[in-house]
Amino acid sequence: MAVGDEAAFGTLFDRHSRAVYNHAFRLCGSWSVAEDVTQATFLTMWRKRGTAQLTHATALPWLLVVAGNHVRTEWRSARRLQALLGRIPGGHDPDPADDVAGRVDDERTMRRVLAAARRLPRAEREAFALCVWSGVSYPQAAAVLGVTEAAIRSRVSRARARLTTMPGLTLAEESR
Repeated sequence: MAVGDEAAFGTLFDRHSRAVYNHAFRLCGSWSVAEDVTQATFLTMWRKRGTAQLTHATALPWLLVVAGNHVRTEWRSARRLQALLGRIPGGHDPDPADDVAGRVDDERTMRRVLAAARRLPRAEREAFALCVWSGVSYPQAAAVLGVTEAAIRSRVSRARARLTTMPGLTLAEESR
């Protein structure tokens, strides 16, 4: 793939796109934003195919970190858009596609989970999202985040402990 082999990139996409999409949804709580983030993540992978740092011979941890970066960019863009819309007289009507019953319920649940997760320190939130939500191994997460495996284990443990004590959040929601 590093030399532009489209078939190899297609295999990489087939292998990891679902995990990247699920990770993005868990971070942002919106199916449509998760789709955009997944596309942006694989576009970034294609553009950086020659320089991307693989961890333990897999691209998944790198892809998940890139997806997290794209989600943060989406959050900044959404905040700016909301600020702009707040200055427009007459308000803003939501997109009718957001009213699909199953997705709305999932998004409501994820908003509660994300509100709790955003109160975690960034290092704990990133470790928790990678290891618990997306199933990345502790050694892979440590390598991609540039810390020791013990630090990752500690961060995940602290994040679990903090989330357990947060009001209005159940353990079942925390691990979504």
